[in-house]
Amino acid sequence: MNDLLDKMTGAVVGAAVGDALGGATETYLPDEIRERWGGWVEGVVEPYHPDWRTRKPTAPFHKGDGHVTDDTLMNRMLVEVYCDKRDHLDAYDVAERLVPRLLTQKVWVPELETETVLLQRLALAEKYLSLRLHWAHADPREAGVGNAVNCGAAMYAAPIGLVNAADPDGAYAEAIEVAGAHQSSFGREAAGVMAAAAATAMVPGASAQDVVATALRLAQDGTRAAIEAVAEAAGRQDHWTDAIATGAVRDAVRPFDLVAEGYRDRGLAAHRPSRLHSIEELPVALGFLLIADGEWESTVLGAVNYGRDSDSIATMGGALAGALGGSAAVRADLAETVATASRMDLAAPARDLAAVTVEIRRRDAERRAGVERAFAGLLDDGGPAAAAAPSAPRATTGGGAG
Repeated sequence: MNDLLDKMTGAVVGAAVGDALGGATETYLPDEIRERWGGWVEGVVEPYHPDWRTRKPTAPFHKGDGHVTDDTLMNRMLVEVYCDKRDHLDAYDVAERLVPRLLTQKVWVPELETETVLLQRLALAEKYLSLRLHWAHADPREAGVGNAVNCGAAMYAAPIGLVNAADPDGAYAEAIEVAGAHQSSFGREAAGVMAAAAATAMVPGASAQDVVATALRLAQDGTRAAIEAVAEAAGRQDHWTDAIATGAVRDAVRPFDLVAEGYRDRGLAAHRPSRLHSIEELPVALGFLLIADGEWESTVLGAVNYGRDSDSIATMGGALAGALGGSAAVRADLAETVATASRMDLAAPARDLAAVTVEIRRRDAERRAGVERAFAGLLDDGGPAAAAAPSAPRATTGGGAG
């Protein structure tokens, strides 16, 4: 297995397994999680509520038991879009290639235990994609304006970073373009930073510190401030259990997070655009990545036991740690359990995306070579020295002051 495929496999499988583990603890707080399972969650566990079918009638999702959530299903669908276009994506591809799949393509949805269109599983902020792009025919480049600002675009931005492996600036730009069809404000910004972080994690020999340094270099406004605060707090933690027990990571991100402390209680400011705030998920995922020094299991378990939007945090952290460590980073027993429970080949998207990425990047190189040849032609007549030479003074007429 070459390094590209190995790292992509680590990222894709690492994200899916993290998602499945985090799904069981989603929306709950650390104390609730430990009370429910009698301690830290360190693997696949049963649902928080055994009567999950009737516990939440409006959202009867079978979380836990190794089931991946919408995070993984959206990541897989974006990979399909790359494989369909076989080139870089933009906002129009979301409208013309992704949304039609959400509406018409049946997939196995583990949390619903049925095959159906993915739109049936998505949360309202993700269903907004279809409202704006399919029914309202909004301009794809600005269709995300007006949506609830959340982690919806960032949660499936990792494949953009994988396609742009080792090019975080390119990944950031592409993700910002793609996410404009889904999100605005700090939700869109988080998608760009997540993609850039994934592109850096794909660099041979990269570290967790390198990933966070890239995030800090590219992030803007509240997103940058939140990552900086969480990274500083993470640097003082020895283990993810300490970070959760002391509340250090939550304390660091709290000033930038508009979601209520109880998580399930939404205040009036939640999900509104702001240059001062950030989604919670990405900074926290990066924080646990730093505490774990890039090791996959500790990164993911920190996210799982943090609770709140734990499946998305573990998806992001799992993708980044998986890319850093490659396919061997993810515990084989966990991957096998999740694959069986979710009825899917977790590594298949990585194999498809690696092949398409090679094709895309070769075409990129050809395009770039053409650009450089054309630019060189601009310098042929006289070269740079002639271009820099001072011109003769312009003649003047009349007796003015000049």
